[in-house]
Order: sequence, then C-alpha cells, then structure tokens
Amino acid sequence: MQYRRLGRSGLQVSELSLGSWVTYHNQVDTKSATEMLAAAFDAGVNFFDNAEVYAKGQSEVVMGEAFKALKWPRLNYIVSTKFFWGLDRDGHATNRRDTLNRKYLMQAIDGSLQRMQLDFIDLIYCHRPDPHTPIEETVRAMSDIISQGKALYWGTSEWSAADIRAAWEIAERHHLHKPVMEQPQYHLFHRTRVEQEYARLYDEIGLGLTTWSPLASGLLTGKYLKGVPEGSRGAMESMSFLRDGLTDPAKNAAVARLAEIATELGGNVAQLAIAWLNKNPRVSTVILGASKLSQLQDNLGALDLTPKLTPEVLARIDAIAKPLAV
Repeated sequence: MQYRRLGRSGLQVSELSLGSWVTYHNQVDTKSATEMLAAAFDAGVNFFDNAEVYAKGQSEVVMGEAFKALKWPRLNYIVSTKFFWGLDRDGHATNRRDTLNRKYLMQAIDGSLQRMQLDFIDLIYCHRPDPHTPIEETVRAMSDIISQGKALYWGTSEWSAADIRAAWEIAERHHLHKPVMEQPQYHLFHRTRVEQEYARLYDEIGLGLTTWSPLASGLLTGKYLKGVPEGSRGAMESMSFLRDGLTDPAKNAAVARLAEIATELGGNVAQLAIAWLNKNPRVSTVILGASKLSQLQDNLGALDLTPKLTPEVLARIDAIAKPLAV
C-alpha cells in the first residue's frame, strides 16, 4: 500500500480506502464491519469513509461500534462523514434537510460525533451543493467546525468546479480554513468532471480527490453480464434507480472486453477498474465498497495489478471504455 498527500494538506491517505455507502447496517452488521475494517487496516488502509445520511445515521453507528471494538490508536486511522440531506423528513425539518446552512451544519457535526463515539472527525464534506445557502455561510460554518476542534479538514462532494473555486477564494480572502478535497464519482464510464471540469483546480488550488463508485455500482465487476443476480446491489429495491445503467448492453459488452485484458494481466475486471483509477496521480484515494470480506480482499488485489498498467495497456482500456464514458 502506498500513501498520498490529500491535496496540499500534510495528511497522508492510503491509495485504497474503504467506504460504507449501501452496505453498513443494510448488508453489513457491526461484527462484519469490524472484520472488514480489521482486514483493510492490516492491508495498509488508513481511511474509512462514511456519511450522516447512510442508512439514516446507522452506518455511522456501525462504524463507531467497530472502531470501539478494534481499539486502534486514534492517530492511526482517518475517518470521514458528510452533511447535506439530514436525517429528518417531517414537516418541522425545514432547516435540517437538503441544506448547508449554519444552523444545520453546527448541529450535524455533533450528531455524527455522538453516533461514531469520536472526539473529532478527520474529514468532513458538504455532501452536495446547496443553491439556497450563500457559499460564504457554508464556508464559515465548515471553517468554524474545524476551529472548534470537531474536525480537521473539510471538502466537498459533487460540487461544480466553479463552486469549489468560489468556496476556496472566500476562505482565502477571509483567512478561513480552505476546502482541501472533493469526493466525486469517478470510474471508467464516468470521467468528464474529474478529467476535464476540475483540471485547472489540481495545480491552482491543490485539490485532492477521494473518489467513489470505482466499480460503477458493480457494473465493472462483470456480475451484470447476464442480468441482475439475486443479492446484488441492483436487486435491492432501494437501488432500483441503478438497474438500467447496470444492464446497459453496450457497457456490459465493454466490460467483457476489459475482462479479457484483466485476465491477460493475471487479475479480474474489478481489479483492473480499481487499478486504472489508482494510476491517476490526481486521485488521492480510491474508496472501495464491500458487502463481505472476500469481496474486499479481492478488490485489494488491484494493488498487484496497478504497476502492470503500462501506457500501452492504458491505451487499450481507453479504446474500449472512453467512447461510452460521460
């Protein structure tokens, strides 16, 4: 496992990390989470990603219980959470849902700390942009959370390049804590934002990336080549919105061709897809998701494939995947 600086910060994150979206509480209980966190940690993973909204707060509870059981020194691991959607949808939740206003953010961090049983969270994210709250209000709130010692770094997730730059410039102008990282979706079929829209931000403001969905919600594992298998993410009713993309004929045909390259290199298509992301020097860490230990262990095998992705191999991968990418 190699470690990379998170943007221009001094924080070193493992090139592969482990996330909890969809899986924790829904598919993974505390015992399984503890087992997988331990296996990832033993492999060199030091960053574990979460969000307030995952399983309506229960993902944070599961991860917090796992950390408590593992008893790792707090300096040895990095944990994140994200804020935007909130946990309440009732009629009195106006200032507690779909917002980045100061009232919500200053209370949301306390809720996450309580659920995860932590004194501070290393990385906090604005989980989506909020067009109804002035960016300056959000920047000041996130900066204040850091000044209060409740978090160490802040960033964004799925923000436009223009909004990221606006937030950074506000922080620069008012001597506030700047956004350090962005968490975008990035995989072989979803590339424009990372490769084009954010291109100037890497050098100009030192933007780091903690990318999610490296396997396109499972499409890049090859498991959907013959339809939607039972027990898969695509079979979950809550994930039904993914089904059309997962069963896309052209993309599945491309996955079959990519699998041939992976086999030549001594791996599988999931490992190839993760290794491809890992080759991008702009990516600080690739967030993996796993519903069982064997899946995690298989995905970590991408580390062995990464050095085999020569310029020639990368060109072959691009020829297959890039025409289908957005």
